[in-house]
Amino acid sequence: MLSKRIILFISLFCLFTSSKSQQIEIIKSPRKASIYSAILPGSGQFYNEKYWKIPVLYAAMGTALYVANWNSKEYLSFRKAYQYRTDADVSTLDEYEGIYTESNLITIKNYHRKNRDLGYIIMVGIYLLNIVDASVDAHLFNFNVNDNLSLKIAPKVLRLQNQNQFALTLTLNLLR
Repeated sequence: MLSKRIILFISLFCLFTSSKSQQIEIIKSPRKASIYSAILPGSGQFYNEKYWKIPVLYAAMGTALYVANWNSKEYLSFRKAYQYRTDADVSTLDEYEGIYTESNLITIKNYHRKNRDLGYIIMVGIYLLNIVDASVDAHLFNFNVNDNLSLKIAPKVLRLQNQNQFALTLTLNLLR
């Protein structure tokens, strides 16, 4: 009786450990990752467990916002200087009197306006790239990257029209 219980216990133990030895594949939803990133930038990267991307994302967005705000302040300053310069009131003087001409003020004002707009466009682009990155990361979460997957670039000599031509070959190895 005891030997039957021991055999039953050992067989159940072996069955349980063999089924546990198979890894459970975690599936990440690209839709969920995209929605998370759209609501709060970086949360899709957090969902995909790519934590290192979050500070990079916020640094890029912060830099674009800083550039846009700085250029906006400069634009407003030069626009006000141009308005003071061209109004009929002689008591209003701008801070660039004697430094820039009216055409210089227009050129500099337009330069800062263009860079302000570009800063905001770049910030929106980074925001959209954040959403796309989260979705692509979720799609490729279980992509197998091991030593059998390789890309090799090597030089090669080709014989074309009775002349030796040097070229680069690209070899993709997808063994499992």
